[in-house]
Amino acid sequence: MIHARNFNRSVPGARIVAVVDPFEDAARNACKELGITTYYLDYREALSSKDIDAVVVVTPTAYHRDIVVEAAGAGKHILCEKPMAMTEPECRDMIAAAEKANVKLQLAFMRRFDESFIYAKQRIESGEIGEVVSVKSLTHGPSTPRPWMYDISKSNGPLAEVSSHDIDALHWYADSYISEVYAIAGNYRCPDAREEFPDFYDNILMNCRFRNGSQGLVDGAQGVQYGYDSRVEILGTKGIIHVGKQNNYNVVSVSPEGIQTPFVKSWQNLFIDAYQNEDRHFIECIQRDQQPRVTGKDGLEAVKVVNAGNRSVREKCPIALEDA
Repeated sequence: MIHARNFNRSVPGARIVAVVDPFEDAARNACKELGITTYYLDYREALSSKDIDAVVVVTPTAYHRDIVVEAAGAGKHILCEKPMAMTEPECRDMIAAAEKANVKLQLAFMRRFDESFIYAKQRIESGEIGEVVSVKSLTHGPSTPRPWMYDISKSNGPLAEVSSHDIDALHWYADSYISEVYAIAGNYRCPDAREEFPDFYDNILMNCRFRNGSQGLVDGAQGVQYGYDSRVEILGTKGIIHVGKQNNYNVVSVSPEGIQTPFVKSWQNLFIDAYQNEDRHFIECIQRDQQPRVTGKDGLEAVKVVNAGNRSVREKCPIALEDA
């Protein structure tokens, strides 16, 4: 609905004409809020509509491949939420379908559209901190995983659901893709998952090596309760850059009860402008026939890292990634 609200009122040159949801009540409620009348219970019906030029895919990851391939075949431009897909072959199918149909395929790594994250990238490119030595990215989410996420075979785990953004941030800031990972993980906050899903984890640390020799670290957690925490540190040969906002307001309250600073509660608060910029960029790429800032290749490389990281957790050893 974040994307839907944006296209409904904040994205020049585009308007939302329909929603798709297999649950009719959800579809009707969305239409009511958006002030539109058309909804579909099957995405294939939407793809056959001549009134639709582009689609935003926000389903669970396991359904991304089929929807994107069929959308491309129908000539629709595609903005696909992360993670791109479950496996590398699925990602390659999606990329090939978009290329064959000559439609845009943009991956929704919205942090690349956040002003603070963009400013940090500009400072790196200016040479301010010298050559990048290491990139550390942290995302701690307050919410407990949904039960379907406990099955790693269906969700690819928190490394995909939470840390995909961190992986992409590492790639972006290091200006290189990851070549090797070593990850450790554990389930510390979801006791109800331990018996049926012993492989599930809600906390992960993953060390990375980049193809260009730089180093990286991903720190991911779910169910932390204290708030939504997203930060990046880029260490160079001459300096360091810190990215990320923890306080919901630039306010410190002091009273006899103590010192309080409201913490960011949700990614929806922290990145609301980034989502809007991301959606605008998607439409501009269609209008101007430009390559999206975040491509299918970026989505593929993140999925490769997710699968390698999960394998590293299982096998308790470093995992090298293929360059191709």
